[in-house]
Amino acid sequence: MRILVLGAGGIGGYYGGRLAAGGVDVTFLVRPRRAEQLARDGLVIKSPMGDLAIPVKTVTSETVAPGYDAIIVGCKAYDLETAIAAIRPAAAGALIIPQLNGMRHLERLDAEFGRDRVLGGVAAIAVTLEADGTVRHLNKIHSFVTGPRSPAAAAACAALGPVLGKGGFDSRLSDDIEQDMWEKWVFLCSMAAMCCLIRGNVGQIVRASPDGAGLMLEMLEDCSAAAAAAGHAPREAHRANSRKQFTDPQGTWEASMLRDLRRGSQVEADHVVGDMLARATAAGRPATLLKAAYANLKVYEAGRG
Repeated sequence: MRILVLGAGGIGGYYGGRLAAGGVDVTFLVRPRRAEQLARDGLVIKSPMGDLAIPVKTVTSETVAPGYDAIIVGCKAYDLETAIAAIRPAAAGALIIPQLNGMRHLERLDAEFGRDRVLGGVAAIAVTLEADGTVRHLNKIHSFVTGPRSPAAAAACAALGPVLGKGGFDSRLSDDIEQDMWEKWVFLCSMAAMCCLIRGNVGQIVRASPDGAGLMLEMLEDCSAAAAAAGHAPREAHRANSRKQFTDPQGTWEASMLRDLRRGSQVEADHVVGDMLARATAAGRPATLLKAAYANLKVYEAGRG
């Protein structure tokens, strides 16, 4: 099975690199400068789960062609249109495996490639691309979940299971991938919105004020209500785990969106927080904290110009 990975940044570089190291036929679709860097230095991963430095195959927008069984898309939501244009020449007959946060991207990918070819996906990992091109994995969590969103994709998706298993990360095929995606979005949006609004990690928010834990849980309930209105109420195990993590005064976890904000980088304000806000208010929630968090992010975006 041949797999094309869009980009060799954090998400693509980590999972694609692990698959390549496991013997899977992986090619990275990258910009010319990154292609030169990879040709010179190889793909370098620094991780608590084991470091990696290997030569990898690359193509650019000028040389990419059809012939792949699956395409992994791990871009940020604000780069989705650019990503679609980049993979379009290679997409004939391939399954599309998006690993974006939120849900709105599925509509756009379905319109472009067809629902039967667009799988669902959840990447649970903290990873960043350093200035020298190193993919830096920040903890020991590295799971990759995908699954079909229509019966027509089930057989082809099942064939991916043994291939993904060669990567050495925690891989799973889901029989209810959209439920998994909603639960990831509820957790991520709750954390990102609060961390960016308060400018601290979960433990700092909980310790800073007697209201800190309550604010975290209020944000979680707004996001959970949006999921429930869409027919994907978080399951009790997910709710219990989220409540435990969001009230832990020693919790050091924070959303990658906060790290982006601190660097002055672009953030997924509309796709992660804005879309959740729209769904929460449509479900009848006042969603005051989500409104404040979204306003905060939009002011930040305006300040970036």
